[in-house]
Amino acid sequence: MDEDEGIFAVQLARSAVDAEISNGKVNVENTSPLFNEKRGVFVTLKTYPDGELRGCIGFSEPVYPLADAIIMAAESACHDPRFNDLTDEETITVEVSILTIPELLSVAPEDRPGAVEIGKDGLIVEQGYYKGLLLPQVATEWGWDSEEFLSHACAKAGLRSKAWKSLETRVFKFQAEIFSETSPSGDIRRYEGQ
Repeated sequence: MDEDEGIFAVQLARSAVDAEISNGKVNVENTSPLFNEKRGVFVTLKTYPDGELRGCIGFSEPVYPLADAIIMAAESACHDPRFNDLTDEETITVEVSILTIPELLSVAPEDRPGAVEIGKDGLIVEQGYYKGLLLPQVATEWGWDSEEFLSHACAKAGLRSKAWKSLETRVFKFQAEIFSETSPSGDIRRYEGQ
């Protein structure tokens, strides 16, 4: 994804957030073929200036064209069930993470930490009906090592924190291209990892 496409992705998400909280409508006008491809995507909303999580919703699998997925994720992030609905009085920044297809870690459970690169990989943990996802930037933001990252992904799934050590637990990794506003509706930058 080039810089212009990343900027457009964030601007599209911002438009969807603004439309959602004002009962407006989003118009998509982009000719880049990338936005017609099915891609996984997450939209994260953070309070400004303190950067606290305010909403984060998305699709881990490529089930919708990217433009549609960004709009749906942004609208849903305004109503993240972990928080009250977003209001137009709140000041937030928007971040968009475009995901690669998740790859199953095909290593023994004890070798999983060595197969995860902090600052590059995101994680999906599954066991039965339980599933949790953490984006690549989360481990860096919290200063976690790979074992802590795996443990927190398990907790996000509603599992014991050390469930990643079990053969019953499937662990996937993915990468993401991440673009975010530096201030509300402000400059947009690419996330560079660690």
